Amino acid sequence: MTVSGKWKLATILVLGLAVDMRVKASQDVMTKMSSTFFKLLQECKKELSVSDEMIQGLIRFWQEDSDLGSRELGCVIICIASKHDLVATDDYTMHHENAYNFAKDHGADEDMAKAIVKIVHDCEGQFSENPDHCSRVLEVSKCFRNEIHKLKWAPPVEVLIEEILSEV
Repeated sequence: MTVSGKWKLATILVLGLAVDMRVKASQDVMTKMSSTFFKLLQECKKELSVSDEMIQGLIRFWQEDSDLGSRELGCVIICIASKHDLVATDDYTMHHENAYNFAKDHGADEDMAKAIVKIVHDCEGQFSENPDHCSRVLEVSKCFRNEIHKLKWAPPVEVLIEEILSEV
């Protein structure tokens, strides 16, 4: 291999490593955010009197092909998000500044925090006509999950399941 070829290969490897590190860092941020978010699951489960079976949808939230379940799960998500001050309770849409700060507080850089807020905002726009808050939030949550998977930012499911189950 020529010297020029070796440099090209080295450059490709370094760039590949940098991209891989960025994806891993993004997954770490999403893991931290999800873990903190789901810590209030038990509290909302009791408040809303929902069954363990219904909560299974939320436990499997980051599994790409998982069905999250019924509209009541959207109500649980609203409850948890409200307790983290992530939603405006008058219309149950995302509070942009608080969501941005939540992401930053969990290790997101400015670009990632802005991207997370934009994804949720765009997903909300797709379902804004749905008057049923719980159903709408469930659809927004599914949309958010799908977009995060496209970016390869989704956290490892096994880690989150362990953390969620340790809280229950």
